Amino acid sequence: MYIKEAAVRLNTTPRAIRFYEEKGLIFPKKDKENDYRYFTENDVVRLSTILALREVGLGLERIKDLLENSEMSINEYLNLQRSALFEQWLELKDMITTIDQMIGSTEDEKDDMEAIFKLANQLKKLKDSRKNWEDKWEFDDWADEYENYIKKDGYVFNVHQDYDDALEKVAEVMELKHKSVCLDIGIGTGNLGSKFIARGVHVIGVDQSEKMLQTCNGKYPEIETRKGHFLALPLLDHSVDGIVSSYALHHLPDKDKLLALEEMNRVLKENGQICIADLMFQNEDHRSRVIDAFRSQGNIEAVQSIEDEFYGDRSLLVKWLEANSYQVETHQFNDILSMIYAKK
Repeated sequence: MYIKEAAVRLNTTPRAIRFYEEKGLIFPKKDKENDYRYFTENDVVRLSTILALREVGLGLERIKDLLENSEMSINEYLNLQRSALFEQWLELKDMITTIDQMIGSTEDEKDDMEAIFKLANQLKKLKDSRKNWEDKWEFDDWADEYENYIKKDGYVFNVHQDYDDALEKVAEVMELKHKSVCLDIGIGTGNLGSKFIARGVHVIGVDQSEKMLQTCNGKYPEIETRKGHFLALPLLDHSVDGIVSSYALHHLPDKDKLLALEEMNRVLKENGQICIADLMFQNEDHRSRVIDAFRSQGNIEAVQSIEDEFYGDRSLLVKWLEANSYQVETHQFNDILSMIYAKK
């Protein structure tokens, strides 16, 4: 279709479409005879995505980054729109919650501006955490070779020791029945989520990496994949029966891990379950002892690997879960790998 038809279909103007073309966001083909722009169905969906992202307040540079791949499929464009809309929805919910708390503060203590400023600052930090999510490990580049990366031996420091046992243990403890809904956060190529397919469980895999999701779809087409991350899960409140995650939470800075638990709690149904198998220490004392042991062995690679990421403090996660009405069990696979199972 030509530019006027595309504009009518999207309820926008030819001028706006030309503007996005000038900014390098769309690349319509041109008719060789008359130089008219010609838009395919994929072009129209890409334009629709641009308009939707602009509607929720994203800047042009941010949109350009998100749409870096000009060959995205229609489902990928829609997945991206859903992810952005959920982030905007969560931000609005955070704002409303903060305003309600501010109103409560002024009712309890008149003119208590300090409490209001504190709440406003908390909201800003929360917004920054969600907005500044960054994939510093560039998982898109890992997707094709991810299975080769997960080796169990041959390393001076083997982060994947007991990997298979950990995934089997998660699958074993999760009490999920036929037609239950299970969310796998940081699903990667589907190694954990796929273990629930044979039970008739509907698995939703969330990952920040489009290529990881593509690989997962290729291996396990039964799994529904959605683009997102720990701090902005693309699901409605109380919509899943269980949540699992493996080797993913340690990519979050410590300050964001509890926010991730809050997001899990938001999407989990009453009597739901959470099971996390990840690189973490029992507590700070355990962390110090393990790192000191590696140093004394001269295993500098191990020390650097631990310090490069954000291995969790299991005691803090357990404390939060217990404070929020979960019954919690833990399992230690080795010095750096633990599992937390929590049930409401």
